[in-house]
Amino acid sequence: MISGRVFIATSLDGYIARENGDIEWLISRDDPAEDHGYNSFIGSIDGIVFGRGTYEAVIKMESWFYSKPVVVLSQSLMQEDIPDHLKTKVHVLNASPSEAVRYFASKGWKNVYVDGGKVIQSFLREGLISEMTITQVPVLLGSGRPLFGPLKNDISLIHLETVAFPSGLVQSKYRVDRKTT
Repeated sequence: MISGRVFIATSLDGYIARENGDIEWLISRDDPAEDHGYNSFIGSIDGIVFGRGTYEAVIKMESWFYSKPVVVLSQSLMQEDIPDHLKTKVHVLNASPSEAVRYFASKGWKNVYVDGGKVIQSFLREGLISEMTITQVPVLLGSGRPLFGPLKNDISLIHLETVAFPSGLVQSKYRVDRKTT
């Protein structure tokens, strides 16, 4: 069984980006002296999946910082659209979350980093997320792209741990209660 795992930061009011996709409010708070568990998390996963919006945000950054294979779920992006230097690192897939999970299984993946608001929401709706690590950044944006969206049913979470960092970031880890999905 594939374990979909989330590792994401939000503003205190629950947004992952501004309305225009800007995440400078998050990047400007990055402190290399403070380990928020990202490297350990990345070491525990087999691959990463996100949507076109997240892909377009990270492709603009100075360098490609993903060491694991990346799958971009998109109905409009094509493999030919991926720059040559990333063609062996990024695979575009036009698939639903459950179809994507079958693809991951065919690659032998067990733990998948699910990233990006819409992709996280769609994987949650289909019961494909097993664990979430959410880091709250002490900033209020007032509006933007929310981490969570509409659900058919409540999804109960089991709190595993919370860590407060000197920078003011607060990180909580949850397991999805499979009895409610």
